[in-house]
Amino acid sequence: MNIQKIFNTEAPNQSTRIIDGECSGILNWNDIRIPHMYKLYKVLLLNHWIADEIPMSKDAQQFALLDSVEQRTFKINISLLAVLDSMQTMFVGDVKRYFTDSSLEAIAAIIGQQEVVHNQSYSYVLSSIVSEQEQKEIFEYWKHDPVLLERNQFISNIYQNFRDNPSPQTFFEAMVADLILEGIFFYSTFAFFYNLARDQKMMATSQMVSYIQRDENQHCYFFAEVFKQLLKDFPELNTKENIDYVYKTIDRAVQLETNWGHYTLREVKGIDLSELSDYIKYIANRRLTMMGLEKAYKGVDVNCMPWIKPFSDEALNATKTDFFEAKSRNYGKVSDDNGFDDL
Repeated sequence: MNIQKIFNTEAPNQSTRIIDGECSGILNWNDIRIPHMYKLYKVLLLNHWIADEIPMSKDAQQFALLDSVEQRTFKINISLLAVLDSMQTMFVGDVKRYFTDSSLEAIAAIIGQQEVVHNQSYSYVLSSIVSEQEQKEIFEYWKHDPVLLERNQFISNIYQNFRDNPSPQTFFEAMVADLILEGIFFYSTFAFFYNLARDQKMMATSQMVSYIQRDENQHCYFFAEVFKQLLKDFPELNTKENIDYVYKTIDRAVQLETNWGHYTLREVKGIDLSELSDYIKYIANRRLTMMGLEKAYKGVDVNCMPWIKPFSDEALNATKTDFFEAKSRNYGKVSDDNGFDDL
């Protein structure tokens, strides 16, 4: 694969293919190959938030009141999130270099910035509740826990293969890994923080997590659209072997995420691990349909954890919470032209 040229006077402004195509490098939003990318661009801009704007004083007081299981699980899951978003920041940077479509490159730039905000938010949360030394220990945790390391390496190996051997095939595989990282690997961890929130615990953290989930869901939408366009631009990738790869890889991801949920949440009050397993499959089915593929799991067509619904992808996409008033309010600038009801 060739890296996109900064300036190409012999290529059209509207790209010919999303990778390994021709594009001048000049972005005219009124002349892009995938028009609904402008709609996504505007939604991503409206979602801008800053972690430091969320007051953490109440969470700092409440953390000391959590039981030992909740405290340990809280710290382990913050460590997980930090690793995933650090990895994602690097990956988006890699992908951005190879887009031969200026609109996709521009959106990738915004997504990369949002991943940096997510990562900084975890440092911000930890700095509010534990000592500096403990923060450092938590950010080292992922190197030593075998369950956490296995699931992280599952994704990082695919990402690294794309970085080392960029080609349409490794790009295809990396798109699948991206949908797993952003669309499946966060969700048992999100469930933990929302479980605290329904007991009115660590509300500021859960509010921050809900913003991260909303961002990640829209990132999933973007990469699912890239995945579908990739198969159109490179029909030779649309093979039985590659589609089998998608299902096999997502099924392995579901196993890893389920293992992680059982490993970290088995002693947490309020979470039914059987329901969590079905919930993860439900989320995986949603990612497959976003990619234009058939569902893989039967009997999980509805969210079996209804208490998560206030924090669901649909609910988070429709509303935004005011940091200071903690009241739900609709986006003032979202309309039929720039909203996403189908995320």
